Amino acid sequence: MLKSNGNTALLVMDLQNGIVSRFAGNKEIILPFQKAIEAARQNNIQVIFVRVGFSEGYPEVSPQNKAFSAISKYGGMTVVDSATQIHELVQPQPNEPVITKYRVSAFAGSNLEVILRSQQINTLILSGISTSGVVLSTLREAADKDFSITVLSDACIDLDSEVHRVLMEKVFPRQAEVQTVDAWIETLNE
Repeated sequence: MLKSNGNTALLVMDLQNGIVSRFAGNKEIILPFQKAIEAARQNNIQVIFVRVGFSEGYPEVSPQNKAFSAISKYGGMTVVDSATQIHELVQPQPNEPVITKYRVSAFAGSNLEVILRSQQINTLILSGISTSGVVLSTLREAADKDFSITVLSDACIDLDSEVHRVLMEKVFPRQAEVQTVDAWIETLNE
């Protein structure tokens, strides 16, 4: 018998074409994400996909924003662009929301918190690209909003492996449980 995990959501963050393509030579990086998504689906855990994208003309992008102002100059990354669509190896099912955010945190400018509160979700399982970007920003904001948090260490990727290590070993444990996908799945079977 499945236990109810209705108050838990797995956030799959920034696994969109334009970001996953940075790791194009290594499709195996997607395997832990696929495993976590499948476990969530089998255990009645809401899966929510998060992507970053902008409206045509980039009204959400300030010239003061160092990270995003270059996008508005060079184009791309609008909500209809291929680069902002969820990667084909982790496609959402019809009942799984796809949230569009306008900054680094999954909460920034999105309807994520409304969905979580409406569904009475108080526990978040975080995965995403990149560890020092969306995962860090979302973890901090989720902790401030009093969510219980688990970070899936092998379903998070950063271009800088040392930054990833420091965040997982020293920073994240202050506000979240840090587990591998396999260790997390074991807790679902207890």
